[in-house]
Amino acid sequence: MRHFRLAAVWTAALVTFAAASGCSDDGGGSSSTETPSKTPSKTATTSASASASAGAQAMVKTASAGDLGTILVDGKGRTLYLFEADKSTTSTCNGACAAAWPPLLTSGSPSTGGSAKSDLLGTSKRSDGKTQVTYNKHPLYGYAGDAQPGDTNGQELNQFGAEWYVLDTSGNKVEKG
Repeated sequence: MRHFRLAAVWTAALVTFAAASGCSDDGGGSSSTETPSKTPSKTATTSASASASAGAQAMVKTASAGDLGTILVDGKGRTLYLFEADKSTTSTCNGACAAAWPPLLTSGSPSTGGSAKSDLLGTSKRSDGKTQVTYNKHPLYGYAGDAQPGDTNGQELNQFGAEWYVLDTSGNKVEKG
């Protein structure tokens, strides 16, 4: 429970710092940082070793995450999340939200690995002009509170006006865990 509280404090500090340093919200998302109601899962084990460097072609692959099952991760094995406030392929997470929940960006066509399905992969333009990876029409995000590849600390958190979930290989939110 102590790790959970520490992660919540660090997330709140990161959001406060981002807001104080002049990040704008661009009108998308909410600035609420509600306390999460569930204890996060431990770690996921990645199923492939390829990784994408910053600003390069992004990769979406799969990993085993204990009770959460097989979930989507990026090329470096970091857990990917969907944001329930996103009602289309267009992201509503900007400014402080994007600092806490960094979007999965790509400079080219994203690729898949493991049991991720290439026909569900896509992209959309963000309000800042960058290209974000989508999966089953959900914009994908990492979580700043995940300290290492395989962490799933963002699972079922309620922040910035909606809940965050890991995704299964069909691109659906995973609610168990």
